[in-house]
Amino acid sequence: MAAPEEEEVKAHSESRNFRVQRCIVNSLFVSISVSTGDCENEGEDARPRVTYVPPPLAEDEDTIFAHYASGINFNKYDDIMVDVSGLNPPPAILTFEEARLCESLKRNVAKSGYIKPTPVQKHGIPIIAAGRDIMACAQTGSGKTAAFLLPILQQMMADGVAASAFSEQQEPEAIIVAPTRELINQIYMEARKFAHGTCVRPVVVYGGISTGHQIRDLMRGCNILCGTPGRLMDVIGRGKVGLTKLRYLILDEADRMLDMGFEQEMRRLVGSPGMPSKEDRQTLMFSATYPEDIQRMAADFLKKDYLFLAVGMVGGACSDVEQRVIQVTKFSKRDELLDMLRNTGDERTMVFVETKRQADFIAAFLCQENVATTSIHGDREQREREQALGDFRSGKCPVLVATSVAARGLDIKDVQHVVNFDLPSNIDDYVHRIGRTGRCGNTGRAVSFYDPEADCQLARSLVKILSSANQEVPAWLEESALGAHGTSGFNPHGRVFASTDSRKGGGFQSEGVRPAQPPIEEDWE
Repeated sequence: MAAPEEEEVKAHSESRNFRVQRCIVNSLFVSISVSTGDCENEGEDARPRVTYVPPPLAEDEDTIFAHYASGINFNKYDDIMVDVSGLNPPPAILTFEEARLCESLKRNVAKSGYIKPTPVQKHGIPIIAAGRDIMACAQTGSGKTAAFLLPILQQMMADGVAASAFSEQQEPEAIIVAPTRELINQIYMEARKFAHGTCVRPVVVYGGISTGHQIRDLMRGCNILCGTPGRLMDVIGRGKVGLTKLRYLILDEADRMLDMGFEQEMRRLVGSPGMPSKEDRQTLMFSATYPEDIQRMAADFLKKDYLFLAVGMVGGACSDVEQRVIQVTKFSKRDELLDMLRNTGDERTMVFVETKRQADFIAAFLCQENVATTSIHGDREQREREQALGDFRSGKCPVLVATSVAARGLDIKDVQHVVNFDLPSNIDDYVHRIGRTGRCGNTGRAVSFYDPEADCQLARSLVKILSSANQEVPAWLEESALGAHGTSGFNPHGRVFASTDSRKGGGFQSEGVRPAQPPIEEDWE
């Protein structure tokens, strides 16, 4: 018979093994739901049918208007350089009172915890209210979503629009497009919040969810349609959405929406039957990064008199994020990450990797080391992606291992740390990744593992980003940047400005040719 001490050790070991197995299953399990339900996308072969229907949203005001407080650096936003390029821009507002919002919107803005507008809101709201097209570039976490939602909702309220539940084809006044499911759902939640108690009805459509369920919701009435490109084009193609009444076309993360991954889909959208020409609609583009080639392409979608709003340095990182780059060889990364996470304890940390397989591998490794971890990437079902984000938001799993699917736009409370386990292939993705922390005036920390053999092509860009954000630049990184290909005239401490006319390009640029970007995993839909 085993001694009591042996039994206790055995029980502890079995309990630990169960926790590890459960965590691994949570990270790795990917199921395929096959039924005779709706097709994910008509005309696509070998695509499993999706029957997932998300749980109904909470209707209580405490949940709808939940938010986190502005951080200690919120007032520093007022000192950020703002440049508006173009002819006759309207004057900026200084308070939400000057935006002349209706009483319903005023109440919802107050309930959302908004006290004063951020720079992108001070300039963006009057520009949109004046009927002008805009290309806006502002740092991550600076309030871009509200900057375009509030003036659109105000105009709809002034015009007395109302959603109709009696039409087989809905004619929304606004369409908002974003590159990932989680981001478009977040934008929808913001639209739902600001439209609460009004006659304006937003709807969201994206892949991974039963098409029939989304169409039924759409048929209840729609004034603002939020969608990812593939699912949006699908409901338009089915004849469920008409475009003749469209007044606003909004591209969030516009640089991503116009690169090679999504450009053709965006051109298909603006060329759809019934779509008003760019002269007859208002087109709004927002992002934290705008490479020059994307700026030039974006002009194809905008009126000639569009305005370019640059808040801070074009393509620059948020100064509220403490950035640190450390040299780590490929085979030392896991141990370095584990040591780091053990020191941070239960603080929320996002760990970015480059591949789906790597996300599963690192999540499983951390679970085996008793670090509560979950993962999100494109091979996980939508149900699992939502569960992973829910576990991360609640703190049940304080570590989230993610691919680029979570790099842009996601606004998650109390993310204290971002770790670039793998550095991305271009500096724009780096800026977006570290922008998951240090939002709305709060401070955060970002640590990036730099492998000298794999990441030397990013050295010069990293030095420029760190320098411009007044962060410490390691001597070894400067040496790597100086030794990189094509460094003639490179000045690692040189100041980087937006050009006098940002509409003609300028601001931060990475070295060499900007790499072509593939679609973000499966979030074509």
